[in-house]
Amino acid sequence: MADEHNSIQGGHDGHNHGDDVELIEEGTTPAAAVAPKEGPFQTWRTYAPAAISLVLLLAGIALDYFKLSWFTDPFRAIWYVVAYLPVGWPVLRRAGSNILKGDVFTEFFLMGAATLGAFAIREYPEGVAVMLFYTIGELFQDAAVLRARRSIKALLDVRPDEVTVISNGQARTVQAATVAVGDVVQIKPGEKVGLDGTMRSATGTFDTAALTGESIPRTIEKGEAVLAGMINRQSLVEMDVTTPYQDSKLSRILKLVQQATGRKAQTQEFIARFARIYTPIICLLAVLITVVPYFLVADYRFADWLYRGLVFLVIGCPCALVISIPLGYFGGIGAGSRQGILFKGSVFLDLMTQVKTVVMDKTGTLTKGVFKVQEVKPIGIDAKELARLTAALESKSTHPVATAVIEYARVNGQGYETVSVENIEEIAGHGLKGRVDGKDMLAGNAKLLRKYNVGFDEALTKIPYTIVMTAIDGQFAGYFTIADEAKPDAQKAVARLKAEGIRTVMLSGDKAAVVNVVARQVGVDEWYGDQLPEDKVAQVERLKAELAGNPKAKLAFVGDGVNDAPVVALADVGMAMGGLGSDATIETADVIIQNDEPAKIAMAIEIGRATRRIVWQNITLSMVVKAIVLVLGAGGLATMWEAVFADVGVALLAILNAVRVQNLKFDQ
Repeated sequence: MADEHNSIQGGHDGHNHGDDVELIEEGTTPAAAVAPKEGPFQTWRTYAPAAISLVLLLAGIALDYFKLSWFTDPFRAIWYVVAYLPVGWPVLRRAGSNILKGDVFTEFFLMGAATLGAFAIREYPEGVAVMLFYTIGELFQDAAVLRARRSIKALLDVRPDEVTVISNGQARTVQAATVAVGDVVQIKPGEKVGLDGTMRSATGTFDTAALTGESIPRTIEKGEAVLAGMINRQSLVEMDVTTPYQDSKLSRILKLVQQATGRKAQTQEFIARFARIYTPIICLLAVLITVVPYFLVADYRFADWLYRGLVFLVIGCPCALVISIPLGYFGGIGAGSRQGILFKGSVFLDLMTQVKTVVMDKTGTLTKGVFKVQEVKPIGIDAKELARLTAALESKSTHPVATAVIEYARVNGQGYETVSVENIEEIAGHGLKGRVDGKDMLAGNAKLLRKYNVGFDEALTKIPYTIVMTAIDGQFAGYFTIADEAKPDAQKAVARLKAEGIRTVMLSGDKAAVVNVVARQVGVDEWYGDQLPEDKVAQVERLKAELAGNPKAKLAFVGDGVNDAPVVALADVGMAMGGLGSDATIETADVIIQNDEPAKIAMAIEIGRATRRIVWQNITLSMVVKAIVLVLGAGGLATMWEAVFADVGVALLAILNAVRVQNLKFDQ
């Protein structure tokens, strides 16, 4: 039955409302296509048919109640036909269009047959009421769809169409799509960044909430990445464009999210197949209820049994299932997007509920991926002076370790920039040698000090961190320990997973000793260091094999680097850290965590579970109520009004329940 449904782009009138991205599952009803647009005229056009029909129906029922002499057929029939047409004509037209295409047994056919049949036996108010309440149910769904859709479509609004390019000292406004790599773009305070690039100005403060969900602005230094969608919060800054508009990280992620509707959960696929079989059966049973009693009942009256058959048709319409289940999953995708978690399809919402093992990379996933000085141990010299001299020497190197020392000195030293540095010599694999502030100085690893016969405590080589050792005028002057830092929420993230009974494993290409320290710090169950990409693949294959005995147990891998792409693809659910992650990993992943917070791993699982719970609540509600009222309808104990409740009423309840997933609060 899902096949006859339109996407959210089209309407009952067949109009296309622009370049909106198709983000609704195929299984959604066509009324989702008429979700009200912005502006009073569009809103009135959407709701006017139902409002007109409601007024005319209530007026007709009042006239019937007072039994006015002039309110009889044919005038009474004409009155109700006029009340019926605003809501009934679009449905009848769609039913006829589908029949011409060979698709007979749709919800439009059921509603059209039931209401026209009611008119045929002169049950005019019931006929109008069924179609009116069906339309009202569709409008409720429209509002729910629009709300869920906005949470994802909001991502599209963070890309400005125009940017300011600096060329030959002149600023000019151009289309973002026409900007070339290497161009200089100016970003004014309060302006959105249109393309990916690197910071050209000394520093800038950016709001990244639209991309990552982070409320705290981020300070970006010269040379660091600036991404499309960020908002400049302070002074005028400039950046160098590094990626074409269509290939920016945000554009690529948006394309992936747009494709999410093609990857449906098993529950949705089952309901779609079920509806294709279920609807013809309902039609056949309605015919049998009308005809068979002729041969079995002595006082058979065609109008009475036709009424029962029509009631059965209305009750049997699978609207609640077809509407609410895709809407529930779409609401889950929308809830995730507001938390900075992008699911590439509803199938992954389901898979997240089955995750029993989470395997995580270390650098960039559980740690910040940035080297930082952890400790300074001076020998015979003041710590600030040691930092100042060492940073002056390291300023001649571009190595990440050197950058860490320079950053430390910038914050804690006394102006390394003014120190004289000469006779610099870089010794590959060892470190730097030079004359700093009139002193001969060495800065590097243990091999460098041994090379120049500088004595030091060999026990220092056992420290599980990167060490920068220094010597001044041939004497050991101290050392810096440098390491990647665990993310603030890493320990909490692992604890939340373990509390859910999920096994946690950390894999890293870093030294085993370093991995051991981080693993104990964050609390993972298992950890493995010195892992090459092929080693990670082997470990994931082993862990998956251990879960093979339970087909409902799935493995998720979370990574960010290029070397993580193979294992992200191999996992049942691949998750990528989208803020700092590589494009290859993000494209391969099934779930993207935009703000790089490990705590969002557990939140993704919670959103998946909440979505699945609501979907099954809707399935149970729909099936139980319909089964009860179908029996009552076949036995003549349910009227068309009960049928309206069983169909539209249950659909409304299911829609309201599906919307709940967007309002649920998830632990941060």
